[in-house]
Amino acid sequence: MRSHYCGKLNETLIDQDVTLCGWVHRRRDHGGVIFLDMRDRDGIAQIVVDPDTVDAFATADKARSEYVLRIKGRIRMRPEGTQNPNMPTGMIEVLAKDVEVLNTAQTPPFQLDDHNKVGEEVRLKYRYVDLRRPDMIDKLRLRSRITHSVRAQLEALGFLDIETPILTRATPEGARDYLVPSRTYAGSFFALPQSPQLFKQLLMVAGVDRYYQIAKCFRDEDLRADRQPEFTQIDLEASFVDEKDIMGMTETMIRGLYKEVLDVELGDFPTMPYSEAMQRFGSDKPDLRIPLELVDVDDLMSGVDFKVFSGPAKDDKGRVAALRVPGGASLSRKEIDAYTKFVGIYGAKGLAWIKVNERAKGIEGLQSPIVKFMEDVVDDVLDRCGAVDGDIVFFGADKANIVAEAIGALRVKLGEDLNLYTREWAPLWVVDFPMFEADANGRLSALHHPFTAPSCTPEELKADPEAALSRAYDMVINGTELGGGSIRIHDQGMQRTVFEVLGIGEEEAEEKFGFLLDALKFGAPPHGGLAFGLDRLVMLMTGAKTIREVIAFPKTQSAGCMMTDAPGEVSGEQLKELNIRLRQKVKVEEEGGQA
Repeated sequence: MRSHYCGKLNETLIDQDVTLCGWVHRRRDHGGVIFLDMRDRDGIAQIVVDPDTVDAFATADKARSEYVLRIKGRIRMRPEGTQNPNMPTGMIEVLAKDVEVLNTAQTPPFQLDDHNKVGEEVRLKYRYVDLRRPDMIDKLRLRSRITHSVRAQLEALGFLDIETPILTRATPEGARDYLVPSRTYAGSFFALPQSPQLFKQLLMVAGVDRYYQIAKCFRDEDLRADRQPEFTQIDLEASFVDEKDIMGMTETMIRGLYKEVLDVELGDFPTMPYSEAMQRFGSDKPDLRIPLELVDVDDLMSGVDFKVFSGPAKDDKGRVAALRVPGGASLSRKEIDAYTKFVGIYGAKGLAWIKVNERAKGIEGLQSPIVKFMEDVVDDVLDRCGAVDGDIVFFGADKANIVAEAIGALRVKLGEDLNLYTREWAPLWVVDFPMFEADANGRLSALHHPFTAPSCTPEELKADPEAALSRAYDMVINGTELGGGSIRIHDQGMQRTVFEVLGIGEEEAEEKFGFLLDALKFGAPPHGGLAFGLDRLVMLMTGAKTIREVIAFPKTQSAGCMMTDAPGEVSGEQLKELNIRLRQKVKVEEEGGQA
């Protein structure tokens, strides 16, 4: 129906006849001549409809925003003074000979070039309108280029694209499963996969050697800007490899991707142990663009007459850390109070601070409600932080995990608020993660998943599981965990030892993972892999604020779909087929009764 896309028109097509199809982006009537800005996937072209073309003019006169049109006309240069060199098609226009309305449209729920004035819920409800915006199309186009490049690079490395099941068995992988009731097996349920983890390991046992998949994954967990209940992974696994092999291949892939799609050289990928990342940045995914670091001052604070500091400093599980912000003395009390409220989100009970106005004046040159409690050590603290006039130093004092999370988050927020970024891209490998983490009751769980190989022997693992490190690795870019993986356990003895440490007995292990344990008996090769979050990758490369901006039809923050009104109720007949009965809320009329 068309000869060209609107956004592809240029001066090389002058005097050529073209047929265009698209939507009316804007209509203008200038002294009897009608101008239509016509939009399609590739851009906007200006259409001129002269009253001399009577039928075309009459049709164009009735056209309104978002009408679907087909235009036949001839390309010409725009008159002097009306050209727009900042627009790809800004030098030319199409003089229409024929205008055909392919479909009318109601007034859209929002103007596409004024979308910021409406809430995200409206945009998500009318997502098919929202996706017409050029920046949204550009994000989808870039996403397509990314997946095309990934496939090409992995195929060149000998990886095979293999699909794994969507309906599978519920297995504990860290988040709640989405369950699917079975009609043919009454009372039994499938689970949607949190990842293809077990199947890709089975493919290695099967001798596939190198597997990849652009895989849909599902996790029923609390959402945030970079999480969705259903998301997409670039998933890969390889046999006869170690950490350096997987990290090397995937780093090369990401470098190539950034160069091909954005023409960006990512530079070095430094490697940092997990313990160092937590100590210096309070996060296992530090944003290295921000030149702020946490500095431990426990030894200096243990003797001060201020229990807020001395208590955590003397506690084996406590920590007192300082964060120096160059030039931060200009922050107002209102801004400091806002940051105090911010760290409270992460469990911090408060936020102590010292403004360094004139160090040469001693205590008199410092502004802070806490200096009087630490006069004997304040110079040593400021020296350790490297604080100079004009700086502010924030302090976190609590359990080590709370200090890391709260002050680490404050570091990121200050970097954003004060625009402290020193470069555009900051890639990093984080390695040497703990094998396990303990909850408040001391119960251990796998930090990644129970199929991650530890970097010690089974005997050492049993003797001191909390000291064990894993053979895991995460790729981080700009403070976002882009992908994570590990060398897997390929020995059934080691796998049973890990289950034993986690408190998973033989019976439970057989019930939940019997098929994997059986497979490990039949010659499993050493293997490992990694999974990238495709949505996060596109979010980073497009500069989007959330992954909802780079998914065609995302869910809301509460895991619902505004457009389709999902999740929704189903008929009683469907429930009956699945052998499911819903408990009805019955109002108890008796006095004191509860619904």
